[in-house]
Amino acid sequence: MLEPEQISQAAAMLDSAELNRRQIKPLTLTFPDMNMADAYAVQKAWIDLKLARGAQISGYKIGLTSRAMQQAMNIDTPDYGVLLSDMAFANGATIAAGDFLDPRIEAEFGFVLKKPLAGDDVTVEQVLDATDYVVPALELISARSVRTDPDTGYTRNVCDTIADNAANAGYITGGSRVDPRTIDLRWHGALVYIDDVIEETGLGAAVMDHPAHGIRWVCKRFAQHGVGLEPGQFVLSGSFTRPVAVQPGSRIRADYGSLGEISVTFR
Repeated sequence: MLEPEQISQAAAMLDSAELNRRQIKPLTLTFPDMNMADAYAVQKAWIDLKLARGAQISGYKIGLTSRAMQQAMNIDTPDYGVLLSDMAFANGATIAAGDFLDPRIEAEFGFVLKKPLAGDDVTVEQVLDATDYVVPALELISARSVRTDPDTGYTRNVCDTIADNAANAGYITGGSRVDPRTIDLRWHGALVYIDDVIEETGLGAAVMDHPAHGIRWVCKRFAQHGVGLEPGQFVLSGSFTRPVAVQPGSRIRADYGSLGEISVTFR
């Protein structure tokens, strides 16, 4: 396991990368003994730096929920990151692509809670009961460390992604707010277009057979630390599409069918 000073050093490296918009080498290349517990400790230390500057926690994101993404990262469990108040963008917003490092977009569903949700035995039914509404959402992901080191060919692993706040950088919501008990989220999804060309499609069932399983999983993970989800928090339940790369000039449109659309432009 890493020493406390190494945890602080790794968090500072990620923070500097984001602020200076310059990617660093994968942390596991610099700290080869880093394990998953270390990675979450680095994530927390980095989030603490942001909170000290005035950001506030608005919710959480669940990542690596689909089998395809887990197989790509050679793991069998999801991960999570922290959503902050300054990460939200309005539907139809124009975003500066250069503010983010290797930006990409994923389609998913966001859950807004109306009741506390905690414990290692939370069920899907309890998640649905605690949810005020579900809304279509796009997640903007970023890589503060390079995905592949150009000097060595080393590829970052899941510990690098977790430390990097599970690659989260922002989110956009739009379309209709819906009671998750009135629709089958397994059979709802999106068509994702870039510049009017369809790039990705997916259904909610790709997220562990139901997006609510992502919420259930993070409750179980948090229960180890005596932490739960709170009313009003927003939780991204996990992507049901592969991430699509964006660049200046990209126009993104996600068509969620009867649930509406989300659009965002990158300049």
